[in-house]
Amino acid sequence: MTNHAAQSIIRLSGISIAFLLCAAARLPAAESAKPAKPIRQITPGKVIIPFEKMRRIWGELVSVDLETRTGTFRAESEDKIYRFSVMPYAEMLHHATKGQLRDFKIGERAIFRLHVNEADEWYWLTYIQDEMNMLNGHKEYYFVETIDATTGRIGFTWAKGDKSFIREKGLFLETDAETQYWKDGKPAKFSDIKVGDKLRTKSHGNGKGRSRIAWHVFLDDASLLKFRDEQIAVHTAHLAKDGAPGYVDRVEGTEMDLTMFQNGLSLVEKLKPGTKVIVTPAGTNLKATGLGIPGQIVRITARGNVRPLTLRLDRTAEGFEVPGVVRLRLER
Repeated sequence: MTNHAAQSIIRLSGISIAFLLCAAARLPAAESAKPAKPIRQITPGKVIIPFEKMRRIWGELVSVDLETRTGTFRAESEDKIYRFSVMPYAEMLHHATKGQLRDFKIGERAIFRLHVNEADEWYWLTYIQDEMNMLNGHKEYYFVETIDATTGRIGFTWAKGDKSFIREKGLFLETDAETQYWKDGKPAKFSDIKVGDKLRTKSHGNGKGRSRIAWHVFLDDASLLKFRDEQIAVHTAHLAKDGAPGYVDRVEGTEMDLTMFQNGLSLVEKLKPGTKVIVTPAGTNLKATGLGIPGQIVRITARGNVRPLTLRLDRTAEGFEVPGVVRLRLER
């Protein structure tokens, strides 16, 4: 082969390689342009939490209507009032455990998880998480940096218990004549708080801006956990009386399929095939709207934070809608 021919082949190879490299470079870009994951929509009768598009907003509860399960809260970071409608399957996390919408006090600071409605407004609510639940669940505390006994103001840093993660510094907790203090599960006083202590609180706002005014200050874990255990007992009693909430998925003769919500799992987890129960139709306010029908569990499975189950009823189901809300309780 002559030198001229060899040089031509090299040039051609270089052009071919360059062409292939350019084509290859374009391929990943084309392949990476995959469509974005679709955003699920809140749909009546379905347990859907669109994690793809949501906001978790710290705010104070302004109003609530227990009949319509609607209300408003003020977002403390922007002083904006948001309207909300509580989904039947929404989690109500109160006193560091599960509760009900009626447990929350007007003014209480909490995290409100919202999703958009048909008008692209942040409106559908799938949980309210109180301050106690957030702190306990994340193993976080308010570390006391300064104490002003004259004003009752406490400066603190918000961090993990071992300070491996600092969420925020330079914060302040206000106290007043309504503030109650707890240590070892018993009443304490403001003077029991020392610099370096790690606190947890249940607080409220003052109607504007970002503020924490304590209703309860917990000087140790034992005090918060005492409140939690009392709330567990209250919630358990409510479920025993009213039943656990769920959706009707199917009704055929004496068979019924339900999807039970997370807020009632402490009762639902006691169920097994053969367990005798009573199922009652309910409204979107979760209140019973008709007479209960006895039956027994045929099948129960776990799917994430909900429990699909099948019932065999003692008689043909009447008064139940698909989809619709029910309450399910143990037969007494």
